[in-house]
Amino acid sequence: MPLKESPDPAEPSWLQGVTADFLIFYSSRDESGKLWCPDCVAVEEVVRATFGPPDGPSGVIVYVGQKPVWKTPSNPFRAGPWNISSIPTVIRTRDGARLVEGEISDRLPAFVRE
Repeated sequence: MPLKESPDPAEPSWLQGVTADFLIFYSSRDESGKLWCPDCVAVEEVVRATFGPPDGPSGVIVYVGQKPVWKTPSNPFRAGPWNISSIPTVIRTRDGARLVEGEISDRLPAFVRE
């Protein structure tokens, strides 16, 4: 299934009714379209390769905001039900299991098959 993306930045209410197998929390893109988070840039290729093919698992990239917005403790994605403390984070929706930052590059293909 093709990889989908939230509006940038996403509002938590946008996630209501999303039925993807995985949620991928990313930094927002700057004015030039680049991700401001170097960890998100580092995993972008493996995320797109894993979720991009038509027969791949369903995934949605959720943009959490620009750096000043993300860094505030009141960012809504830091609270429940997501409790995101680092980006990028991949959450498997059926059981809440997650991969964070560098784990994504090393373990994502196996994680989506578990």
